[in-house]
Amino acid sequence: LSDSKGASAAISAEVAIQAVHRSKRGFVGPQDVFRNPQAVFCLFEPPTEKNQSPFDLELATAGSDFAIMGMHFKLGLYEHQSAGAIEAMIGLLQAHPELYANGNAIAKLKISIYEPAFGIIGDPAKRDPTTRQSADHSMFYIIATLWRKAIQEQTASWESLMLMPEDYSEAALFDPLTRQLMDRIEFQHGGKEFDARYPQGIPTQVEIVKEDGEAIGTDLVMYPLGHARNESADLTSLLKTKFARLVEPACDSPAELWDRFMGTRELSATEIAQWYNFACNQNGWH
Repeated sequence: LSDSKGASAAISAEVAIQAVHRSKRGFVGPQDVFRNPQAVFCLFEPPTEKNQSPFDLELATAGSDFAIMGMHFKLGLYEHQSAGAIEAMIGLLQAHPELYANGNAIAKLKISIYEPAFGIIGDPAKRDPTTRQSADHSMFYIIATLWRKAIQEQTASWESLMLMPEDYSEAALFDPLTRQLMDRIEFQHGGKEFDARYPQGIPTQVEIVKEDGEAIGTDLVMYPLGHARNESADLTSLLKTKFARLVEPACDSPAELWDRFMGTRELSATEIAQWYNFACNQNGWH
């Protein structure tokens, strides 16, 4: 899976570059890929009138179905469908600092989620991940790692608990505390009520049972931070933090690099051509 996903990005980029070269040589392709009777769109969804597109095309930023506006952001390195549990967990820790002040304060952590998330990141094999690929698709590992960081760092902010590459290192994968915490996690399918709310959202619910037996639960999380329908996040600040954390090992000034890629509309072709001319440290780009 990891090799396949990595290759698909490279192959797509290669095809895009080939298309650019061909277009520069005069190749324009089919005249109308939407209304051509032999176009795949018309074969599967025949238009009611000749030479008509079988659906309305909304190009640029108009309309309510501009695809890029439905894209989600990962605020850290984790499988997207675990975002609801991450937000619920951080919310509980922030509201109840005693839960991370004492590493044994939580006796059991129960997570309920929809299918197909339960089958993907709740697969029994993911209870004992031994590689990065299996760990970043394991609800058990992702939540236990976030929980461990809260205990060790004595904080529960998104910025401090944001999962980074080092959280999937070999040392992190087999961290004794992480493994202990994973054993306290129960992951279950929430049933038809949860399934019916997907893919509109990623319905997730978390319940904590404290060592004294008291249970603390969350409401149903539908649109966690990073979800396209979430309207409460200071998304720019969180993405800027993620950007800085990811590039700081290779670049002396993440803030300068961030500013370089902002304001694209105002840049000239010459300025864009200089985008990737970097002055980085000995560990980074050349």
